[in-house]
Amino acid sequence: MHPRLILVVLLFALSFSPSHATSAEYTEATRSKPTAQTTVIAIPAPRDVPFPGTIELRVDATDVQRRIFRVTETIPVAQSGQMTLLYPQWLPGVHGPKGAIDKLAGLKITIDGKPHQWVRDPQNVFAFHLTVPDGAKTIVAEFQYLSATAPEQGRVVMTDALLSLQWQAMSLYPAGYYARQIPIRATATYPDGWEACSAVRGKRTGATVTYDLTDYEVLVDSPVLAGRYFKAVDLGGNVMLDIFADSQRELHPTPEQILAHTKLVSEAVALFGARHYDHYDFLLSISDTLGHIGLEHHRCSENGVSPGYFTRWAEGPGARNLLPHEFTHSWNGKFRRSELLWTPNYNVPMQDNLLWVYEGQTQFWGYVLGARSGLYSKQQTLDALAMIASNLDLVVGRKWRPLEDTTHESIISGRTKQAWKSWQRAEDYYNEGLLMWLEVDGLIRKQTTGVKGMDDFAKSFFGINDGDFGEVTYNRRTVIDILNGLAPNAPIDYAPIDWEKFFNEHADNVTTEAPKNGLTLGGYKLVYTEVPSSASRSIEARIKGVDQADGIGLEIKSDGDIMNIIWDSPAFKAGLTNAMKVLAVNGTEFTSEAFKEAITAAKTTKKPLTLLIKDVHAYRTVAIEYFDGLRYPHLEKVGVGEGSLDLLLKARK
Repeated sequence: MHPRLILVVLLFALSFSPSHATSAEYTEATRSKPTAQTTVIAIPAPRDVPFPGTIELRVDATDVQRRIFRVTETIPVAQSGQMTLLYPQWLPGVHGPKGAIDKLAGLKITIDGKPHQWVRDPQNVFAFHLTVPDGAKTIVAEFQYLSATAPEQGRVVMTDALLSLQWQAMSLYPAGYYARQIPIRATATYPDGWEACSAVRGKRTGATVTYDLTDYEVLVDSPVLAGRYFKAVDLGGNVMLDIFADSQRELHPTPEQILAHTKLVSEAVALFGARHYDHYDFLLSISDTLGHIGLEHHRCSENGVSPGYFTRWAEGPGARNLLPHEFTHSWNGKFRRSELLWTPNYNVPMQDNLLWVYEGQTQFWGYVLGARSGLYSKQQTLDALAMIASNLDLVVGRKWRPLEDTTHESIISGRTKQAWKSWQRAEDYYNEGLLMWLEVDGLIRKQTTGVKGMDDFAKSFFGINDGDFGEVTYNRRTVIDILNGLAPNAPIDYAPIDWEKFFNEHADNVTTEAPKNGLTLGGYKLVYTEVPSSASRSIEARIKGVDQADGIGLEIKSDGDIMNIIWDSPAFKAGLTNAMKVLAVNGTEFTSEAFKEAITAAKTTKKPLTLLIKDVHAYRTVAIEYFDGLRYPHLEKVGVGEGSLDLLLKARK
């Protein structure tokens, strides 16, 4: 046999020999095996005991050109030995660990005037450890908060004309205490000539405001909006509308516009039956430079909208749902809060279960109060509900992911953009929660022959402890017990509602479509036409393009950039993604109108649309077989007379 052939046979035999080492045995023989180290939790747990002394916090907010806040914080020494200072991580209202620790820079610690070394906790980077010597009296922490200079770095909170000062971003606090047990006095210096508003009042000396002594929980819950151009509007009931803008032009609401906002306050108080604030400030910024925001607080809210809030009022409701939503949060989310979501300080992890009560019901009441106050017309409200229902029907991710699981989305994704949001599911507890509570209203009205509805739930759930701006927690059982108490003596021919089963089916289980029974019970049904509603027109104006998610399955800008593709839609099946750009439709340069015309024509010709696509550096032609024309959602009245939805939207004051 040839020597080379002998070698081949030998290697072949060895490969099947029982004595030949397997890859697993080989890896095992050469693999090092470290032993896990014991994790030491070095951060004291919060205790409900007073912190001895008052923290003095000073913020210099004058460097608007470079967008830099400068902080000096003086902290009394509680005791010598190990001490931990925390930077807030888990922030109320954003439902996740969103503390901007990456923007803290230049941290310098001194104790009684002498430089002192700090050590960041390697397992919790929001914690800074110190060793405080015997006899020490005062710790001083100095640092800068380097706010975003461009939107891709985060929300822009400082511009040449405006700033948004959130105290949690500007402070450290001692571990080992409930936030409400830490006394603090804040001082802030603003650019000359600027006004500043906060739920915590203060005394102004020149450009500096010394705020009233309060506790850390209240301070964090009381941000500041400041700016060069300002107008205050008294809405009555100790509620102020504090308007800041890029220019004077945006600061002139009409009497009718002021009346709608005034009515929002009176309608909310009439609905909930109690107030959980001594005074309240709508902090409203109208700007295309300051980052937009909608964030609830107990005695105020941060509301950031685009220019035109007042000046383009007649063009549609735009962002006018924002203030009713955030105002409702003073009752729902701030006063009444899920027991798993409430935490004693800002570094204990939150559990977001039941956000379909916190945010879903707030979304529900936001639209109801918007309609009752006149911020939305009734038709605009119906159009918005139609859009919400149709959009949620497109969320096919409900087949694998229940609504309750979406309450964790802010923690999971940090509210980053999704490639396939109709399959992944976003924070659907907002709008699907709205539809669920709309169904609850319809069921209560049916069970009580129209005598009671969600208004009665609101008074029972939120209308307690008038004047209390602390927190009262709840769980799912609390909600169910109150619902059961609304109709203890149901008509003989109407079976009592099993609310536990209801929420289990709607929130805990996967489903096949959005919960639209509230619309049906309310006297309406969801239909589609080729004519856009006010909500559809508003969305197309906002995206500056075409919204045919309900039809061909995409949203696309007027320049051809695809914004969103619906999972399993005709556009999806043709291979499109939201990273592509449409250059031409049926051989013609792409425009919004050309795209709509092609969709309409295909309904008659039954010929597929042909799109010239740019996919990064590649070009190709895609054919989409879709022949149902343009589809825009609407609510169509069923029956005659006023249904429960009509009654729900009627003003109470």
